[in-house]
Amino acid sequence: MADDGSGFAAFFERHHAELSRLAYLLTGDAAAADDLAADALGRMRRAWPRVGDDPAAHARGLVATLTRDRGRRRLTGTGRREAAGTIGLSDALRRLPHRRRVCVVLRYASGLTEDEVARALRVSPGTVRSRTAKGVRQLGELLGGPLVVTGLGGREAR
Repeated sequence: MADDGSGFAAFFERHHAELSRLAYLLTGDAAAADDLAADALGRMRRAWPRVGDDPAAHARGLVATLTRDRGRRRLTGTGRREAAGTIGLSDALRRLPHRRRVCVVLRYASGLTEDEVARALRVSPGTVRSRTAKGVRQLGELLGGPLVVTGLGGREAR
């Protein structure tokens, strides 16, 4: 990939909002999401000549890594118990282990295929299937019942 600047500028314009949304879904914090997307894009800019053929997958992987690292640096309170009652989807997502949360968000909120998620996270498609299935099952438990998530092509995860 040539480092002519215009290629990165076009990439930035096409993907900034998507990366910010991904970071928000992973953190639940709008201000942090903007910072994480900006950090990922800054790293992408510096690495642009070496990024490879799928810069969007690389950027999604960076956002996933940065949100994981952010979660390790600060206490988020995901282990605390809630009072009796229901929780919302955002809270339930934040309670999933990071790797499951990333797979569920990339598959269903971002609409990526298993292969695209696998490329972004640098894992096998089987790992994506397993983490996604476990994440959907855990979300159902957290939300109080079986959860059916309709994904691409009308497929469902239970």
